[in-house]
Amino acid sequence: MASVTLAGIRKIYPTRTGGHTAVHDLSLEIPDGEFMVLVGPSGCGKSTTLRMVAGLETPSGGEIRIGERVVTDVPPRDRDIAMVFQNYALYPHMTARENMAFALRLRKLPAAEIEKRVGEAAQALDIERLIDRRPREMSGGERQRVALGRALVRQPAVFLFDEPLSNLDARLRVQMRREIARLHRLLGVTMIYVTHDQVEAMTLGDRIAVMNRGRVMQVAPPATLYDTPANLFTAGFIGSPPMNLIPGRVEARTFIPAGIAGRIPLGTAAAATSEGSDLVLGVRPEHLRVASGSPDSAAGFPATVELAEPLGHEVLLGLRSGTTDLVARMPPTGSVRAGEQVRLTPDQGYLHLFDAASEDRLA
Repeated sequence: MASVTLAGIRKIYPTRTGGHTAVHDLSLEIPDGEFMVLVGPSGCGKSTTLRMVAGLETPSGGEIRIGERVVTDVPPRDRDIAMVFQNYALYPHMTARENMAFALRLRKLPAAEIEKRVGEAAQALDIERLIDRRPREMSGGERQRVALGRALVRQPAVFLFDEPLSNLDARLRVQMRREIARLHRLLGVTMIYVTHDQVEAMTLGDRIAVMNRGRVMQVAPPATLYDTPANLFTAGFIGSPPMNLIPGRVEARTFIPAGIAGRIPLGTAAAATSEGSDLVLGVRPEHLRVASGSPDSAAGFPATVELAEPLGHEVLLGLRSGTTDLVARMPPTGSVRAGEQVRLTPDQGYLHLFDAASEDRLA
């Protein structure tokens, strides 16, 4: 097992106009045994970062260390890492046993040691019944378990996962998330996991690095990212549905939203603002209270329900207030219907304020 340190790494791809920077001077410290998730939209640089750790991409600058060893220019086979890919990459003519044993045979390990490692991995992943099947005889989830087993038998210092669940259906994704989390608890080994799915990130990571346009926007445990996002990007990316973000300005300790007919008292949050400043107010869907009744009521601000989505355990409301679209969560017992006029009142204890210019969170 080992820590992973990225110190100012960057990746520049040559183009006709000079170069495209995919990763900008990224620094990240991943302690020994941590499950770190890199999450962000397509093209944010997360997979490129992982591939630089694996040695599949050469950094244009900076340093990569695994443990105390600088591996920036070390070939992938000598980095003591194992990688699980999105597409399984199993040899179709080999059985599960042969696929898992292949890398160990290349390293010329004794046959008894290979058999021992393969057997232990198969037992840990509950694939003993599949051990003599070929990939075409397995489901997608079973093939991904074999791919995990192939990485597991190498007993690496660091596991790398590049969107390993993207090709699975929703039920199998949930099952495999549990499997990967269980393996991390069992092995206690350092894991770096790349995904664009923020639900995967929130459920798996000890810490999450949120990336955008080749930069790390925030690194924190899942609860911190959700409760205190450091900037507008993190606020809008983490959460499903995402946080409601409403532009506006401050007047007399009150937020005046743009495109909405109403005022939102800031309470104690007003201490972080200055009169006349342009801000963005963030409110999570579960902290937007919905009340039926007259749209002319003094409390909150008016909105029209455009869509009600019953999901069993909750109802999601798509709302329109002035020119602004909003989402609110309601308990399944709620009786609000599409087309209804309602009043919205943000919960005073859960307001998030961001500077409109810098997009940073206000204290």
